[in-house]
Amino acid sequence: MGSTSQPLTIAILGGGIAGLALAAGLTKKPHLSVTAFESILAHRDVGAGLALHLNAIKAMALIGPEVRQAYLDKATSIASEADQEIATEVILAQGPHAGQLVAELGRAKGRKSVSRADLLDGLLALLPEGTVRYGKKVDKIWTTQNGGKDEDEFKVCVGFGENKGFFEADCVLAADGIHSVARGHLLGEDHPATKPKNHDRWQVYRTLVSAEEARGQINERWLTTVPILLGPCGHVNVIPLNKGTRISAGVAVRGVADSKEAAGGPDDVTYHDSNDGDKKQGLDPGLYADYSEDAQRIVRMVAKDTSASWSVGDHDHAPFYAKGRVAMLGDAAHASLPFAGNGAAQALEDAAVLDHLFSRVKRVEDIEAALRAYDATRRPRSQAVVDLARQFGRVYAYATEDKMHEDPERMRKFFGGWAAFTNNADLGKQNDDAMRAYEQFLASGIGSGVESRDFV
Repeated sequence: MGSTSQPLTIAILGGGIAGLALAAGLTKKPHLSVTAFESILAHRDVGAGLALHLNAIKAMALIGPEVRQAYLDKATSIASEADQEIATEVILAQGPHAGQLVAELGRAKGRKSVSRADLLDGLLALLPEGTVRYGKKVDKIWTTQNGGKDEDEFKVCVGFGENKGFFEADCVLAADGIHSVARGHLLGEDHPATKPKNHDRWQVYRTLVSAEEARGQINERWLTTVPILLGPCGHVNVIPLNKGTRISAGVAVRGVADSKEAAGGPDDVTYHDSNDGDKKQGLDPGLYADYSEDAQRIVRMVAKDTSASWSVGDHDHAPFYAKGRVAMLGDAAHASLPFAGNGAAQALEDAAVLDHLFSRVKRVEDIEAALRAYDATRRPRSQAVVDLARQFGRVYAYATEDKMHEDPERMRKFFGGWAAFTNNADLGKQNDDAMRAYEQFLASGIGSGVESRDFV
């Protein structure tokens, strides 16, 4: 065991932001052979668009300057000047304090917004041809003897369904989304944290329109900035996409989704009216009559076409992100509600840490120590963000027990403290902490053996 004559085989499950960003880093390492598997045949423009916070931009730069540049090349500038600091503005849209700015989230110079599909195209262009295999839906993970004399020489296998073959790898890094197969494999299908939840029954009503169409319906200011307008019936959000040619606008409503089970995407949608709970195809602008005029105009635009809507979800905390030679990252590990704007950022932080660790992992028997170091480093912070996003949503909806919305100054302190936690983190130190943990696990004897195989 331990020969470095052959590259370590890494299987990445999922071709989303986490998977492709990680692949962009790992494929540069000659001691690794990387293959990514994506279930769909082509990426669709789903999701509300991204206005990445500073920690996301720093994480991309740690993976590689070309990863950060891929984002910058595909995004549209929110600022009028490249060195201008811009943040997502959180504004009260209802009540006696309507119009007051209570938060500036994700502050960064040259901040941009991007559609998910555009960012994925940029990341995909960084990968060697054939790295990503599309139309490969993983349905099972198991281990197999690798034909060696040593009983500990085994591979981790991912299967693609009956008569569709399988792939053998030394390590599986699963970024296969909120309904992750790997999460069920690691935690067990019956574990209470395996399936995503929608505890507050959030429904996001969303529309995609051209910037020209939006120009005649909403304040032109929102064509180039990212606001979140708050109130008890739902909070309103607008993000410019596709180099500013399209607008994603949405209204997130608490307590109206069909159940507390998360659909997790726009294909599994049921719509409800906030008054009586009867199924209804759309959004009632009449419920927003006491919101600011800016917010009402956005709601009316969204209500015309809610076909891009979905019920969101997140994960209750997993007790671990890795066992043996299998680890999960991104939404597979810690899906969060979109309200803190940090889901993609946390996925990119995962990728940055794993990329850093695998710069040193050159033997099969060292993989487990690296994945344990990743788990120890990333799980506390990423799970804190899951909790934070839930809390942000309740504050946005004027639904906290302490009625925080009645005290704008207290809201500013709340958002300011948590924005610093997400935005200003020292990600270089996070990488260094992970590497120190890796070295400590190696020193303690964590690595190959029958125990590792049993954990996979």
